[in-house]
Amino acid sequence: MAATPAQKELIRRIREGEERAWRTFIAEYEGRLQAFAFSRLRDRALAEDLVQETFLGFLTALPNYDENTPPESFLFAITANKITDALRKAGRRPTLPLHGDDSDGGQRDPVGRDRVASSIARSRESQRQEETVLVDCLRTVIRQCREKGDYERLKCIELLFVRGFPNKRVATVLGITEQAVANHKFFVVSKLKDAAKSAPVPIELSPYGLAEE
Repeated sequence: MAATPAQKELIRRIREGEERAWRTFIAEYEGRLQAFAFSRLRDRALAEDLVQETFLGFLTALPNYDENTPPESFLFAITANKITDALRKAGRRPTLPLHGDDSDGGQRDPVGRDRVASSIARSRESQRQEETVLVDCLRTVIRQCREKGDYERLKCIELLFVRGFPNKRVATVLGITEQAVANHKFFVVSKLKDAAKSAPVPIELSPYGLAEE
């Protein structure tokens, strides 16, 4: 099934950077994508995060997107792949490349087993709280970029924080300077640092791969 003339026209307007077209596009597909993701994951927050990543992935692929392909098919294919990845990660949020180690380091203490287990539980709970703060902040930045039609920054966020690309590779993929990439990264990391400072729990960004370069 080929894309309709109306769908092709909408894609053309998005390529031209029209903010209203992008909002229309999101309104058209966001609800169905979230319902699809939630039906597989049973986690509404994670489903919303994956759908945001889907839209970012669409923007990244837009220069090479075949306008004859129905957008719905393309978006659902991206979402399905992200759902598969999320399930493989046993429910860990894929919105940020969070690299904290929550293992117990192989400790074996028969006498203090309950104490160790309690400590591990608190550590994991603390990490979940940290991830929530950072994810919420990044989602806010993404929403603001979408509202402003700042597609270049959206694409940088996708490549830097979702795919984990280094600055040089992002610059090559997007056809922009490394300085431009660094500026986008500095802006986002600054927002994350502000969120970390105001969080109810202390957050160190370096374990999450978010230290400034």
